[in-house]
Amino acid sequence: MKKLFLFVLLAGTLLFAQNKKASKIVVSPGEFDFGKIVEGTVVTKDFEIKNAGNDTLIIDRVRASCGCTAARPDKDILLPGEKTTLKVSFNSANRSGKQKKHIYVFSNDPLFGEFRFTFYADIVSDNKDESILLNKPQLKLERNSYDFGKAFEGEKLKLSLSFKNTGKDVLEIKDVKTSCGCTVASLSSKKLIPGQNGKLDIEFDTSDRQGKMARTITLFSNDPKDPEQTITLFVNILERNS
Repeated sequence: MKKLFLFVLLAGTLLFAQNKKASKIVVSPGEFDFGKIVEGTVVTKDFEIKNAGNDTLIIDRVRASCGCTAARPDKDILLPGEKTTLKVSFNSANRSGKQKKHIYVFSNDPLFGEFRFTFYADIVSDNKDESILLNKPQLKLERNSYDFGKAFEGEKLKLSLSFKNTGKDVLEIKDVKTSCGCTVASLSSKKLIPGQNGKLDIEFDTSDRQGKMARTITLFSNDPKDPEQTITLFVNILERNS
């Protein structure tokens, strides 16, 4: 019986090997450790997804092991050898101690249709540093994500989001970066006094693009607690009928 089982297993393996057209998902790094972070801090990490197979890789969805994480790939269809970026954010608010979280990527990979990778963090409290931060600038975004829903190819989608300096010193936005040239972001002001509001105007050009997409806008500031904050934009671009 054991020999028969080994024969069937070997035959199945050889049969799969003969299937020359197959996608293969590879995520790098497979594990990541944020190390020690102060409770309340939001940390982010870009993971690379690659199609190491010889057929098109289709990413169906991404799921996090808890509500404290958020992830979405820049592209969900990868040709052989093509890569994309998956940004993972972890909010340590109201958590303490060592954390182990998983991200699951569901795709048409015949061997790893549910691919899992892991990140770690050790959340500590620092009351001394927290009291010092009270007298510093603090960037507060209106939201960290927005879904445009469905749009036709060629549309220019516009969005205005507010942000505020909730700290006690002058807030300075040092830079604004977008994940692709299809997104333009402009600020009403790069410096805000304590309590002042600002506006971020965003334009998303859907020309020559189709399918579900996610793009990011990252603000870099002198907020000592959270100097790099990201807004993720989602859209499902439909083909325009001629």
